Amino acid sequence: MQSLALIENWPVPTAAAAVVRADGTVAGAHGPTGNRFPLASVTKPLAAYAALVAYEEGAVELDEPAGPDGSTVRHLLAHTSGLAFDEHRVTAPPGNRRLYSNAGFEVLGDHIAKATDIPFAEYLRQAVLEPLGMTSTTLDGSPAKDGVSTVDDLVRFAAEVQAPRLLHPGTVLEAMSVVHPGLSGVLPGYGHQKPNDWGLGFEIRDGKSPHWTGSASSPRTFGHFGQSGTFLWIDPDAGAACVALTDRAFGPWAVEAWPPFTDAVLAELGGRAH
Repeated sequence: MQSLALIENWPVPTAAAAVVRADGTVAGAHGPTGNRFPLASVTKPLAAYAALVAYEEGAVELDEPAGPDGSTVRHLLAHTSGLAFDEHRVTAPPGNRRLYSNAGFEVLGDHIAKATDIPFAEYLRQAVLEPLGMTSTTLDGSPAKDGVSTVDDLVRFAAEVQAPRLLHPGTVLEAMSVVHPGLSGVLPGYGHQKPNDWGLGFEIRDGKSPHWTGSASSPRTFGHFGQSGTFLWIDPDAGAACVALTDRAFGPWAVEAWPPFTDAVLAELGGRAH
């Protein structure tokens, strides 16, 4: 895919990207796709997927208490637990506002570790990474932001999300559907969004503006970006997913570079499926 070569123009030391179709075929790749990069918050979809495996295994229920008083596993996954961004401090009642929270994912990881009697990083490895052959991916700390991976490994994950084998397709459909519709909140790096829609661990594009995906991205697009200059989006209407990893922190360069890159990828894929 020629569009992937646009990463050569990004003002970053190193970048790699790939596109994987819904049938699991890699449409294209560019750059050192075997390089390990810190994921920052692109860790969250991996952690969420492990949480959903725990749910399907019966280790946890989505609506069981977890986190602050009145909060559940579902609240933690959807950033509606009321926990602050990076502090284990309650700032709103559960289900009241979309408060993007690293602390919430840390509480979630602890909750699953306790329920399964397996440290969360090890549970993630057994439940998601190992079955998908993601041998270069590790979680060395917070389930919110301390994953390290490669484009090659995240392509395997993006293929799984598009054609699930580890989870029931209905569970993935729930994960990419809006939880607590209508809640507003701040999308880090992009300001206040009304509404600020999220699923279970995945951010949902809907009509958000500004946004890190493209103007041609369908409203159903879901995924995550990270402060380490990383992103993963899945566009069901385009029948494809895209991963890009860099070693430069997110900033104005990414706000400028990512949307036209995504639009070029979608155009080369043939735009949205009709």
